[in-house]
Amino acid sequence: MTHRFDIPLASLEGAHKRYGRTLALDGVDLELHGGQVLALLGANGAGKTSAISLLLGLVAPDAGEVRLSGRAPGTLAARRGVGVMLQSGALPPTLKVRELLDLTRSYYPDPRSVAECAAIAGLAGLLGRRYDALSGGQQRRVQFALAICGRPTLLFLDEPTTGLDIEARQGLWHGVRDLVAEGASVLLTTHYLEEAEALADRVVVLAGGRVVAEGSLEAVRARVDQRRIRCVTTLDVEAVARWPGVRSARRDGVRLDVVAGIAEDVVRRLLAADAALSDLDVSRAGLAEAFLEITREAPLTEAA
Repeated sequence: MTHRFDIPLASLEGAHKRYGRTLALDGVDLELHGGQVLALLGANGAGKTSAISLLLGLVAPDAGEVRLSGRAPGTLAARRGVGVMLQSGALPPTLKVRELLDLTRSYYPDPRSVAECAAIAGLAGLLGRRYDALSGGQQRRVQFALAICGRPTLLFLDEPTTGLDIEARQGLWHGVRDLVAEGASVLLTTHYLEEAEALADRVVVLAGGRVVAEGSLEAVRARVDQRRIRCVTTLDVEAVARWPGVRSARRDGVRLDVVAGIAEDVVRRLLAADAALSDLDVSRAGLAEAFLEITREAPLTEAA
């Protein structure tokens, strides 16, 4: 795939947004370029949905600049070529899936066929079902199909796999990869860190309405120099958690899972403390550990 990192397709510059006493965004800078999948990560209340709402022109910033496809968001010209899947969306509950697709396709000059939308979103066997008769996960797949039916070059996915089982989630990931391979760009918000690792080229981490980390997956991981140590041992997990260099320790059945700054010192102590220790594995900590460490260190935004 050829990446085209030139003029941003979507951007926030010094964006501020307040809802009453709550400061949702506090000077956020963000850019999505052509050919990218950008994952916007953060805990509940970090500002992810507010950032999406600004970029789509659903709300206006209190300060700062917002651009969508090089234009002010909210205009028809800016929204052409944009597909959106929000966390919640009101759809006519009594319409059948095929009817919803036909209705949405009618808004676009060159839409995907119903069959193509169904194949990408995993809707086989559901086209004749009423929307309100579907499970929550099935409704999310319908919402994804509606978001992509107009062949968007820019796709906003706000927590797209909430409510999906593992198989359906991986199917949606496959669909996103196919769209990106065709030239689409994606701004993704997600609570599933493995989703960001599976899809994203770049990551922006929000905490308290501020950007606390950004860059490639590898760069964000590198913000915290951590190693994960797994082994089978009878050592007391609470005692290990108090050792120098250990940042966290938890037990998963017979296995001990330790996150440490410098693995060598902790491994030596583990081996010295338990001669029967087995199945030792040391790896670089993943995005989940980096995310927790970064957001733990981030200052909280106070209400005025």
